[in-house]
Amino acid sequence: MQMNSQMESETLGVEDLMRLYLPIKPRIEERLQDFAGIWETASDEELFRELVFCLLTPQSKAKTCWRAVERLERKRLINQAGPEEITLELVGVRFNQRKGEYICLARSMFSSISLRDTLAGFPGAAAAREWLVQNVKGLGYKEASHFLRNIGLGGELAILDRHILKNLTLLGVIDEPPSSPTKKMYLEIERKMTAFSSQSKIPMAHLDLLLWYKEAGEVFK
Repeated sequence: MQMNSQMESETLGVEDLMRLYLPIKPRIEERLQDFAGIWETASDEELFRELVFCLLTPQSKAKTCWRAVERLERKRLINQAGPEEITLELVGVRFNQRKGEYICLARSMFSSISLRDTLAGFPGAAAAREWLVQNVKGLGYKEASHFLRNIGLGGELAILDRHILKNLTLLGVIDEPPSSPTKKMYLEIERKMTAFSSQSKIPMAHLDLLLWYKEAGEVFK
């Protein structure tokens, strides 16, 4: 985490980023291989578990959300419990009552259609994301991008959480982090991040995990 304190300044240079990136690049690649393996082998139930995780993440810590998913799975609540029972297990997750309802709504939707088949039917990740945002209550562009990346489908999409936006500002990619980006703003920032990724020769999926690592000190999900 020493690098984190060194780079906490008004600007962040590409050279600073590369010094952080090169030592952890193998860990990032290994994590992305894990994500790719999910799509290759996961059942609809396993894909839905990742969707539940991403429904929980807005304004909550990723590790707290994943622990909640593990509790729900251990107690076999994801596939059958009502929103009240699910909410009780969302310890430390903000807006847990609302998110418990979102989980049940999504479960109801994907009880009649296959999540895997639905996603496989789109020509690319951007089209899949648009469908998810329009049809799954509780998923915005950030959460839908996160979900698709975590199941090995959305490596070129931007996951614009506050940490990523903060660092894109430090890098000079954007002027300032928006508090609540509209669709137009989100896609414009994504385009700028993609251009920076190309310029710096750090792939988009790597860049997201790198900037997350810079803030958290680990490569998670």
